[in-house]
Amino acid sequence: MRMIERNRLWLAILLAMSMILAACGDGDAGDEETTTTAGDDTTATTAAPTETTEPPTETTAAPETDAEPIVIGSTLALTGFLSPTAAIHRVAGELFVEQLNESGGLLGRPVEWVVLDDESVPDQAAALYERLITEDEVDLIIGPYGTGTITAGMAVAQRYGYVFPQHTGSLTYAFNYECQFPAWPTGRYPNLTNPNLVYDALESTGTPPETIGFVINQFPGTVFVADGYADGEGDDLTGAVQIAEERGYEVVLNVQFPSNTTDWGPIAAQVRDADPDFLYVGALGVDGPNLIAAMDALDYRPAGMFFQWPAPGPLLGADAEGSMSVTAFEPHPPFTDNPKYAAVAEAFSEAAAEAGIPYTAMETQASASWAAWEILVNGVEGAGSLDNGEVCDYLVDNEISTIFGPVDFDADQSNYYGDLSFVKQIQDGDWWVVYPEDVAAPGRSIQYSPGG
Repeated sequence: MRMIERNRLWLAILLAMSMILAACGDGDAGDEETTTTAGDDTTATTAAPTETTEPPTETTAAPETDAEPIVIGSTLALTGFLSPTAAIHRVAGELFVEQLNESGGLLGRPVEWVVLDDESVPDQAAALYERLITEDEVDLIIGPYGTGTITAGMAVAQRYGYVFPQHTGSLTYAFNYECQFPAWPTGRYPNLTNPNLVYDALESTGTPPETIGFVINQFPGTVFVADGYADGEGDDLTGAVQIAEERGYEVVLNVQFPSNTTDWGPIAAQVRDADPDFLYVGALGVDGPNLIAAMDALDYRPAGMFFQWPAPGPLLGADAEGSMSVTAFEPHPPFTDNPKYAAVAEAFSEAAAEAGIPYTAMETQASASWAAWEILVNGVEGAGSLDNGEVCDYLVDNEISTIFGPVDFDADQSNYYGDLSFVKQIQDGDWWVVYPEDVAAPGRSIQYSPGG
């Protein structure tokens, strides 16, 4: 096993930031929790974890066999403010493990996935990963959902030398652990590549905006994309706002809002008063629908809107026709030209519907989760071993096949492998990839005009 780097300073800083952010979440999230066991129709309600109460556990059981199962541990936000999106990752993981076992398991052994509820709280995630490794002695781990909990879990993985595939961590400049492997297809510098992609798409219409406004969630990842990282260097220093100015757009609004914002009226009023040709929203979850509802109350909509990382279903329900976001996979051609992933997308949609998830399409969140599992399994199978050091070395040294295509982890880029993002847009009541042209859905192209 190669020597594992001990770059803990960034992780410590980000963990502290994440804990502050998590404190802004739903204060009632821990009062009551629901846990289920895969394959069981019963649901049990249990008290929130205390010093004497075990945290809820959800297990995707391995099929009956004489071989000892390989146990993979993780946390997810089964409760708390991240739980609506984490539910997508739970369904994706359960489906992946189910299909893996149906195809013979891993190294000829069945796989069991043990999930603990981190309640959307970073320090809870850290404690539970510590438990999974030191008490439960799981064979492997996989990351949670959410940058804060990912940062916390990664610090524990680094301390014990565990491979750490992670779905959606967005603070790319902070993740320097040699054996963390990001599935999130943003590349090392999403603060450069994502804004430029969006602006290129707008300019491809021949009628780009002259004025632009920014409304940014104070979540560290969305701030990084919008403004860069002030304490960084080189390409980390810039972001969407500065790039817009460099392209000649007039920035008429630049406001940030706390992640626990509930009163969207004042923000909507600022947008209306600035009246930008295009609104760039550093959004998470349901920020988009909340802002749209507040603007509708003022009888106002900008000519075009972009939302960074929204929950896709609620935005569709907000009558947000023409709104844009970024994606790396959508359940339509050319992404479903590969029969394997067309079948995966169909199976996920069925599983999501059965789980009660309102928006059942397999898009960026679900596909990033799927890719993280593919990374872990490819690493184990390629190494032919459960030794975390050997798995790490294999992933660093070899190209890995994923739902996003082949990826090659770049140690000089914190193991990120390039930005594979595309622009999608709500047209005719559904999401479609519209830019670049070579990956656009058949018959679809970006629609935007400053005049509305």
